Amino acid sequence: MRDAIATGARIEMSLAMAEAAEAIEFDPGSVIAGYLPIRSEPDLRPLLARFRARGARLCLPVVLARQTIAFRAFERESGLVDTGFGTTGPGPDAELLDPDLMLMPLSAFDGEGNRLGYGAGHYDRAIARLRAGGKRLRLIGTAFACQETESLPAEPHDVALEMILTEQGLRSFG
Repeated sequence: MRDAIATGARIEMSLAMAEAAEAIEFDPGSVIAGYLPIRSEPDLRPLLARFRARGARLCLPVVLARQTIAFRAFERESGLVDTGFGTTGPGPDAELLDPDLMLMPLSAFDGEGNRLGYGAGHYDRAIARLRAGGKRLRLIGTAFACQETESLPAEPHDVALEMILTEQGLRSFG
């Protein structure tokens, strides 16, 4: 259904997400992981610009060896390179950061905060690694409202979302 959204509508919906994201609280200097869109994903660049203006340090995921992701600092002057799976992000010279808040792409989500990723488990492994290192991490899914489904199966390694951000607003899960 996400693929069927017209380009102009997807742009407007992404801008609405950026406005709704103003409700996300964080301290200046917090490290926030976003992503650059692939395929028909929401475009978080307007949202990330707003977070930067509010004092956030931004980072983007990059795929490393053994199917894991790390997060590289995303500065205005950062040149972008191919970072795996059709994504782009900062090059290997960028500082590695551990995010305090992670904006996560997904294929589908349900009303319990379960998410269906793209099947490779990159985010689940990154979350497990960060938490094993003592990081308290906030997880916010980003999607269009049409990606909500009635229910998704959750396996033991799946990590539930704290919130979901869509063009309809920010919603918390209990």
